[in-house]
Amino acid sequence: MRKNFFLVGAAVLFASTLHAQQTDSVKTSELDEVTITANKTPQKQSQTGKVVSVITKSQLEKSSGKTLGQILNEQAGLTINGALNTAGTNQGVYMRGANIGRTLILIDGVPMYDPSFINSEADLNLVALNDIERIEIARGAQSTLYGSDAVAGVINIITTKTDVNKPVNAKAGLSYGSFNTFRGNAQLYGKSGIINYSVRYAKMKTDGFSSAYDKTGTGNFDKDNYNSDDFNASINLQATKQLTLKTFYHYNRYKAGIDNAAFVDDKDFTAANKNNMAGGGAVYKAKKVTVTANYTYSQNNRSYVDDSTDVPTFVKYSSNNFTGKSQFAEVFANVNLGKGFSALAGVDFRYASMNSSYFSLSSWGPYKDNFNDTSLKQGSAYASLLYAYKGFNLEAGIRYNKHERYGSNATFTFNPSYAFSQNLRMFGSIASGFKAPTIYQLYSAFGNKNLEPEKSINYELGLQQTNQHISSRIVYFNRDISNGIDFDNINYQYFNVSSQKVQGLELESVLKPVKTFSITLNYTYLEPEENIQSRMTYKDTSYHYLLRRPKHQLNLAAGWQIAPKWFASISGKYVSDRYDVGGYQQPDAKLDAYFLLGAYAEFKPCNYAKLFIDLQNITNKKFFDLYGFNSIPFMMNGGVTISL
Repeated sequence: MRKNFFLVGAAVLFASTLHAQQTDSVKTSELDEVTITANKTPQKQSQTGKVVSVITKSQLEKSSGKTLGQILNEQAGLTINGALNTAGTNQGVYMRGANIGRTLILIDGVPMYDPSFINSEADLNLVALNDIERIEIARGAQSTLYGSDAVAGVINIITTKTDVNKPVNAKAGLSYGSFNTFRGNAQLYGKSGIINYSVRYAKMKTDGFSSAYDKTGTGNFDKDNYNSDDFNASINLQATKQLTLKTFYHYNRYKAGIDNAAFVDDKDFTAANKNNMAGGGAVYKAKKVTVTANYTYSQNNRSYVDDSTDVPTFVKYSSNNFTGKSQFAEVFANVNLGKGFSALAGVDFRYASMNSSYFSLSSWGPYKDNFNDTSLKQGSAYASLLYAYKGFNLEAGIRYNKHERYGSNATFTFNPSYAFSQNLRMFGSIASGFKAPTIYQLYSAFGNKNLEPEKSINYELGLQQTNQHISSRIVYFNRDISNGIDFDNINYQYFNVSSQKVQGLELESVLKPVKTFSITLNYTYLEPEENIQSRMTYKDTSYHYLLRRPKHQLNLAAGWQIAPKWFASISGKYVSDRYDVGGYQQPDAKLDAYFLLGAYAEFKPCNYAKLFIDLQNITNKKFFDLYGFNSIPFMMNGGVTISL
């Protein structure tokens, strides 16, 4: 099936390209945006062999009423598990079938993660949508440029405004919807002389719905509410014609009601997370050299408090508190060598630490347990050479890592592409990945100090076609992981499994039959095999599916600019059957396939105002992305945005 699908997709691309050459050679820009994530330098997608998708500011503005996780969940190759559950649910990022913690989240090119999480991943609940100017998604192994955690790819959330001319600009929005959901945001930004500044605040509050699913049908499960605040500020200073200095500060917090477990309600259980992130940097641009420096400090404080008077359990009260701290520093240079050659070289340093404390009260009295502050650090040096000649482009790179615990290791990238014409190009890559175990996996009560790092090899082959009316891209990928990190349910600690192999296909297409109407779609197919412990017998076995990751996923949207002031769109999402853990010594639970229908409309009565309405799960389809936990029912959100 995989080979046949790829051949059919390639035939469609070639046919549409021949048609384009016969009718019009004008290219559409949908799959040819300028990106910075692929090679840490501004570059058109047509000039890189990497698979990069861009979510533009215009697309984000037409997603009012959604969250960051929901928007990412609509992209090719991505499954954001928890994005369609109650607000505040942990959102696991799975890219191309890879496990959580194998996709690196960046904020303006700087890693964002919480060392106190099991997989040291980022919490997407801490990023408000109105903070974002655009999102760049680079799929495939990116460990050579971005280090550990970029095994499956990188998501770069860009907040920097580039089109500011006036000294004072203001923007504000209000919306209200189902479950008493309120969203509000305000921005103040501008450019005056050598200073470019931005200040933003966002608020979200909702009564929500029960996190756990009531399979008894008694209807007495309580609603799990959510309350968040997001503040960030940045200042850029054009010190000289060549030198730009920047500084920023982010503060994000939320508190959410959660439940005891799958199918089990708890009226007195809450989770809270708070993040402080600050840093700065500099960019120096000469004629042929650009030097960039960044430094970031981040601290996360998470807590879980369960006043169990509602649920008859042995423990009557418990609190679990986590603190994670990280520092990141880097310097890299882009050099134009001439005659089609350019080079990138840099160094970075990463430091992460965490601690935790646990307290409980039971019939036998109080109990305390502490995980003392523990840290890991790593330094890296990396370099890549880029060459472009007529339609041929090549990137070859290597990274050397010096890990505090695992010593020296290296990753590489070899990434050629060739444009047969301005309408058709082929690309491929071979790249390796490296993922070090986290502090929790090594040193917690469930940790294993003998863990080895994950290593992977990744292959890609793709075709991309662009013309005035149709843009398409099809990619075949194959990832082979050795020493994968998983949890041992016999000894209750983390261990290395023998292997995980995932191959698959991604298809993205944008159709514009007329200027005012467009259809976008993406399809992802996964064909996995992994050798891990059975969840029932704890003996090694082979699985041909991945937990919580569907084999087939399709996203489709049609947008129509009805009139200069009116826009409307309708969207659909199909997710095939998949499995989740069924429980202790239980077979994996099969989750049924589902199709969701959504719609969006906006009206702009004037240049500075917009009214919108967003509808999700219009048919009120009952479905599950997490076994035993509710997903969103029909939801409606409407509001106004004002820009001055």
